Amino acid sequence: MPLLTGKTVVVSGVGAGLGHQVAAAVVRDGGNAVLGARTEANLAKSAAEIDPDGTCTAYRATDITDEGQCAALAELARERFGGIDAVVHVAAWDSHFGGLQDADFATWQSVIDVNLLGTLRMTRACLPSLKAGGGGCVVFIGTQSAVAAPSQVKQAAYAASKGALTSAMYSLARELGPHRIRVNTVLPGWMWGPPVQAYVQFTAQTEGVPEAEVLGRLTERMALPELATDGDVADAVVFLSSDRARAITGQSLLVNAGELMR
Repeated sequence: MPLLTGKTVVVSGVGAGLGHQVAAAVVRDGGNAVLGARTEANLAKSAAEIDPDGTCTAYRATDITDEGQCAALAELARERFGGIDAVVHVAAWDSHFGGLQDADFATWQSVIDVNLLGTLRMTRACLPSLKAGGGGCVVFIGTQSAVAAPSQVKQAAYAASKGALTSAMYSLARELGPHRIRVNTVLPGWMWGPPVQAYVQFTAQTEGVPEAEVLGRLTERMALPELATDGDVADAVVFLSSDRARAITGQSLLVNAGELMR
């Protein structure tokens, strides 16, 4: 039996990459996917590809820095499918680069507002339905960079915000556990999908080397001979969202082809 039969999963941050793959995996495994992101055109495209007849998906343009919009997405799930069984947080600001010495702390505050506080806003909006249904789960998408900074790029603000989110996970797992709501984090490393593809292409063009050479620099550090894909990360999310993970909470799962082992 598919892992998510009859379950409704809210997925924030649905675009061309991981968010789309998570939503597609939810529908593939028998669930209903409620899609949120800031750009409605991206949501419509994703929903049409995943679920052409529209029976298993719904979507609403949602900025997770806006509490009212978070509440509206949660309400859409209740209206369309009767409740919420899981919420997966893919929405993030991951395009700000740099370290401490050149930090623009105003931008850091915006990154934290999206990645930490926005995720918590969306989680809180879904809590009434999760409780009413007798429990469920919350899955944060973190990053390996929060526990081991990459040498190729500097993303201190992103790593700090996601590290804070992982720390919040422990408190939420304790707070929500009595309601049978599980809270876990998936930590992707270098994940083959649109952002990493763009990085490989840009680096190859900048250095005047083949893309295969740039990709090889990444894969040579993995225990497995290839990068994890955004589909691999989506499969981990489906597992944690399912009843197969009913006794797992407060945990961080690295999906990184063995680059970092903890």
